Amino acid sequence: MKVQGGCYCKAVRYEIDADPVLIAQCHCRECQYISGGSPNVCVVVPDTGFTYLQGGPKQFQRSDLEAPVTREFCANCGTALLSRAPALAGMSIVKLGTLDQPAAFGNPQMAIYTVDQQPFHVIADGMPAFERMPG
Repeated sequence: MKVQGGCYCKAVRYEIDADPVLIAQCHCRECQYISGGSPNVCVVVPDTGFTYLQGGPKQFQRSDLEAPVTREFCANCGTALLSRAPALAGMSIVKLGTLDQPAAFGNPQMAIYTVDQQPFHVIADGMPAFERMPG
């Protein structure tokens, strides 16, 4: 599936040309920081299916963690675009809200890292939920 997206100010644009490996609603504490308090909804695609078309992101990685996630975002407007996690090597974890059509891949398949879920976070009835990543 080929879709495009980008940041709020349109300085960074990207294209996904791959089928999703996973679509998830992530409740981890790190995603809460990036989103401003909500769970993050993301689509995981192979790196080979993700390309920046215009501009480029700034990257951030915490230096105090053993295996930190790399976060990519627009240096101009601050929009979080994607993450790259050591546990998912070779994959891009793209924030669904940055797609031109956020519903292009459908609904999340599961909620993950619910161990960090806040009382005000909502998980749809019937959606599988996992305290961490499922095996």
